[in-house]
Formats: sequence, C-alpha cells, structure tokens
Amino acid sequence: MFYPRKFIEKEDENRLIESIRRAELNTSGEICVHFQKKIKVPVIDAALKAFKTLKLDQTAMKNGVLIFIVPDIKQFAILGDKGINDVVPENFWDDIVEDLKGHFRSGNIVEGLSSNIEKIGLKLQEHFPYQDNDINELPDEISYA
Repeated sequence: MFYPRKFIEKEDENRLIESIRRAELNTSGEICVHFQKKIKVPVIDAALKAFKTLKLDQTAMKNGVLIFIVPDIKQFAILGDKGINDVVPENFWDDIVEDLKGHFRSGNIVEGLSSNIEKIGLKLQEHFPYQDNDINELPDEISYA
C-alpha cells in the first residue's frame, strides 16, 4: 500500500481519522480523505473515479464528500455528491479549497485538513442531521492508491 510518508506521518493519519469521526458524529453525511500516488488524467477526473470507487456516490442521502489529494504533483480536489451540493452556498467549496491551499502552502497540512473536515462536518450537520436510525455507511479510514 502506498503511504505518503513525506506528506503525513502515522500519528497525523490518526488525527485525521479522529477529525472525520468527530465531523460525522452529528450527521448522516460521509467524509473521505484519499491520497493518490500518481494520476495520468486531470486531478478532477481522477477524483471523480475515486469518488465512485470509494462508493461515495452510493450514500442514501447523496451526501458524501471526498477530499482527494495527489501529494507528488501538489494538487487536490474536493467533491460533494448531489445532496450536499444542492444545499450548500455557491461559494462553499471554493472557500474550503482556498483555505486548504493556504494551509498546504504554509506546511500546515494536517491542521488544514482537520479544520476543513470540521467545517464540512458542520455544514453536513446543518443539512443532514443525525437520525436515530443512521449508520456509518463508509469507513472513516484514510484511503490510499
């Protein structure tokens, strides 16, 4: 398995997983973070493929969110499924992207990811609050390819 040691350490991975768990605690939404070693297509196309591979397009309320990162080329994409995209303000994802860019440029990768996972979680909670019958539809683990 690819592990981006130069990008995040194991303890940082654990911190991100905990951020995902906290963000999902009060929502039916799903957040995934995925690191891709190499891509042969534009980052958005690779992210769309990962979105489907990780089954984010199969959540019951169409409220999955993917943070897709390709460390070697210093690019990333954030994708939300139709349910979340239909309810967030027009500039919501742009604001997340700009904030992440700033954190990444300054080397605060894990802090940037954690704080933006929290923001995404709050927005999911606002529009998709936790219900008594909710289940965690997807793993909270960080994925790598």
